[in-house]
Amino acid sequence: MFNKKVITRFAPSPTGMLHIGGLRTALYSYLLAKQHKGKFILRIEDTDRSRFVEGAVDNILDTLNKLGLSPDNEPYYQSEHLDNYKKYADKLVSSGHAYHCFCSAERLQEIRDKQIANKQATKYDGHCRNLTDDEIKRMQQLNKPYVIRLKMPTSEDISFTDNIRGNVSINSANLDDQVIMKSDGYPTYHLAVVVDDYEMGVTHVIRGEEWLPSTPKHILIYKYLGWDIPNYAHLPLLLNTDRSKLSKRQGDVAASEYLRKGYLPAAILNFISLLGWHPGGDREMYTLDELIKEFSLDKMNKAGAIFDLDKLNWFGLQYFQNMDASLFYNSSKEWLKNNSDISIDKYTEAVAIAAQTRISYLAELPGIFSHIFEDISYSPELLIFKKSDKITTIKGLEKSLDKLNDVDNKEWNANIIELRLLEVVKNNNLTNGDVFWPIRVALSGKDKSESPVELLLELGKDNSILRIKTALKNLK
Repeated sequence: MFNKKVITRFAPSPTGMLHIGGLRTALYSYLLAKQHKGKFILRIEDTDRSRFVEGAVDNILDTLNKLGLSPDNEPYYQSEHLDNYKKYADKLVSSGHAYHCFCSAERLQEIRDKQIANKQATKYDGHCRNLTDDEIKRMQQLNKPYVIRLKMPTSEDISFTDNIRGNVSINSANLDDQVIMKSDGYPTYHLAVVVDDYEMGVTHVIRGEEWLPSTPKHILIYKYLGWDIPNYAHLPLLLNTDRSKLSKRQGDVAASEYLRKGYLPAAILNFISLLGWHPGGDREMYTLDELIKEFSLDKMNKAGAIFDLDKLNWFGLQYFQNMDASLFYNSSKEWLKNNSDISIDKYTEAVAIAAQTRISYLAELPGIFSHIFEDISYSPELLIFKKSDKITTIKGLEKSLDKLNDVDNKEWNANIIELRLLEVVKNNNLTNGDVFWPIRVALSGKDKSESPVELLLELGKDNSILRIKTALKNLK
């Protein structure tokens, strides 16, 4: 058990819809906090106004709530606390750990271009690092715009322990004099994240590995302000199946997109939880409560995690199959009513029973079962089984039609239907392919679908008889 009350945070920037990578960070932060009876805080890091996307905050909040990861606070917006960041920036200047920089954008670009041409690392050249008080005062009197930069030590090993990667050490000579306050009065990420994490009492910072090189800068700010440093855990990258980085700019990796498609929240969370973490063994299915109990940072992988859509679909299928049948029917019917244009009266319990074992997300249902909701069309030749012929196929359909017509509506169930069709096969010197194949095509218009018996149940007696008659007419 940790010595202090565990407080974690999820701190997205509202620059777009909540990305799958961000959701993973939120999930792990939530799990760790809840495991130790701590707090999970949501902070909106909205200081980069040029990249602000309208609706992004609503998307983040809505997605977290729908997935059951509701924070323990009202969202905290950095843009509402600019005076606080300025206070600490000024304090760092006063203590000699930061300085005013009046360099123009043109000068900075010129430096950068020269460094690139000389194949040098691009970093600030320290031009304003040692300005006198009088020089600074004169520049300010001239209303010269300025930023505040962190004054990096000349050569100091900055070390810390990452909960995933172990001991990490970076020499300050390799780090730039980072801007911590912009000329518009807004802090950069580097100052704001430290100030907020400290003032919110955050004990564990879980974030993506792209922030690992910035951590020494943050540690220096903690040190200069005399604050305790939190625990850090930098998560491995999420990768496509070709091992390229999963881009934040890909619309289909917005977490809300998977909810929109009708994946179960539990399936999404279970899948996301295993992108870089696994407690060991062969078990893969975990409820949120079980994840809270099992999660630990020391079982995280360092290597990038593959975002495999096929695996997500596998989870989706498993969760549907494990649902109570009536719950699946009622919830899927409600979803279809609100998210599709199918004829909902055709979505019967028989269709739901077949769908529950075949779909990974609800948006698949109208397409896979299009033969239920729409008129079908197919080539008559498709009715003929590959080892049969036209005359035999007509015979099989006619005999089946007679048998099915004799089944009372009250007896229209799987056992009776299958028994009657097997009698057709046995009593007429036919094969299963001569009977079951053309019925499948006649009812679905497809060579791949649920079984003929399932189709007969889904469509009901009257519709089934009508489609078989139509098939016979087309074949003749």
